[in-house]
Amino acid sequence: MIQKLWILVFIVILLFAGCQSDNNSTGGATTYTSIIKEPVQTLDTKTSTIRYLALGDSYTIGQNVCETCKFPEQLKNKLFDLNNQNTFFLNIIAKTGWTTTNLISAINNQNPSADYDLVTLLIGVNNQYQGNSFSIYEKELPELVRKATLLAKGNKTNVIVISIPDYAYTPYGNGNKTITTEIDRYNIFAQNYCTQNNISFINITDITRQGLLDPSLVASDNLHPSDKAYGLFVNRILPKAIAAVLQK
Repeated sequence: MIQKLWILVFIVILLFAGCQSDNNSTGGATTYTSIIKEPVQTLDTKTSTIRYLALGDSYTIGQNVCETCKFPEQLKNKLFDLNNQNTFFLNIIAKTGWTTTNLISAINNQNPSADYDLVTLLIGVNNQYQGNSFSIYEKELPELVRKATLLAKGNKTNVIVISIPDYAYTPYGNGNKTITTEIDRYNIFAQNYCTQNNISFINITDITRQGLLDPSLVASDNLHPSDKAYGLFVNRILPKAIAAVLQK
């Protein structure tokens, strides 16, 4: 009986020692690590059409870059990459040389439907370039933001305003400090207005201010952003765009 008891004790000791070895050994033993991944925003719950409207000027149509290189196309493709089960519809209302006044007129004439999941607005450089009174921009940018909101199903969280690039940092602008000062004035007004009205504002101007140091950021016309620059724009816009379409 005693012999059996000792055998039982010996077996228990061996089992305990084995457990200790598995828990503490650093050589040869299999270890299990619990990895908690950060949540990643995707569009995999979306199965219907996502509608995107891009409003602007030459920076929106992608003057002097390829058809798929403009930032709205790149943004649409990035969203598609998140879930290719979605259908993405992109409408662009923009033209080279347009001021805020021209864009308002075009929107009124085209009368687009008010059912967009995402609306981006990039406008104002031609107000500055053409020497228009700054008061026009002060009056018309808020009007355009309101129009953009109405077109975005009346939901301001679906609207993204993008800062004006600084063409002083191109061979055409040749480092003209007056251009930079005036572009800053426009962008400061736009950012303040958006902040006060809870509208998303994305600053991409600093990217364009690398244009003289990095010529690959400038298109072949020595004035507009290149496809590479637009790609950098999209990297900044994308998180807000995802947040907008995820509400759909």
